[in-house]
Amino acid sequence: MTEVLETTSGSSPRTRMNKRILTLAATGIGAAGIAFVVAGAIVFGDFGIAPDFSARLAAPSWAHWFGTDQFGHDMFARTVHGLNVSLWVGLIAATLSAFIALGLSVFATTCGRWADMLVSFLVDATMGLPHLVLLILISFALGGGTHAVIVAVATTHWPRLTRVLRAEILQLRHADFIVVSRRLGKSWWYIGRHHFLPHLLPQLLVGLVLLFPHAILHEAGLTFIGFGLEPTKPAIGVLLADSMRYLTAGNWWLGLYPGLSLLLLVLCFDAIGNGLRLLQDPRQAHR
Repeated sequence: MTEVLETTSGSSPRTRMNKRILTLAATGIGAAGIAFVVAGAIVFGDFGIAPDFSARLAAPSWAHWFGTDQFGHDMFARTVHGLNVSLWVGLIAATLSAFIALGLSVFATTCGRWADMLVSFLVDATMGLPHLVLLILISFALGGGTHAVIVAVATTHWPRLTRVLRAEILQLRHADFIVVSRRLGKSWWYIGRHHFLPHLLPQLLVGLVLLFPHAILHEAGLTFIGFGLEPTKPAIGVLLADSMRYLTAGNWWLGLYPGLSLLLLVLCFDAIGNGLRLLQDPRQAHR
């Protein structure tokens, strides 16, 4: 009888608890990985920045875990520095993009039908354009570099989060406490600041974390094709671009380890985003 009930309900309480524990464990591992990158960049300091021509193009070993590049730089140290650069660029760009999405969603739902139509047009127009081409055009128009990449990523990653936040606000508009607040004479601006914003913070936090992987990958992609960060920075895109000249010579470690490290960093943010989604959504938390 118990087996029948468990089959009917979809999963047993033990299975749901195990799934929750695994998700939280993945979240903790992801957070630890990100903390390792930040702490590693601080600990390494200038190590891996200065060249050492006596150890150029050395294969991976105990002395150099990820090998060395054509200038004798330790690739493990440069990879950690590159991931740290990607973290900060992604943090600034994703935060700006999240605030753009929040502002536009509140503007669309509190300033009348014309505002909603305007925001919907901006979302559709931005999502209708080729994403990578738009990133390249913005970065190229701003002259390239760190600031250009941040602006390009921040101004192209807000549409999907704007749709999510706008849909959440439209559901809240019909809630009883919103109706009562309107009947008491409160303006939509007051309701937006005191009622909508507190309810949007969990979705905004999850959306911000999930924007990180896109921001990091697009920053690396722009840098790889020459429209991103300066070549003097130890960015992952720079490391991958430099490795293309040496891969055919058998120096496989120059591209493999930075690429895998970037993938692991993205997976860390994906794990954290899924964990936050599980914690903030009571329906997911009890499945």
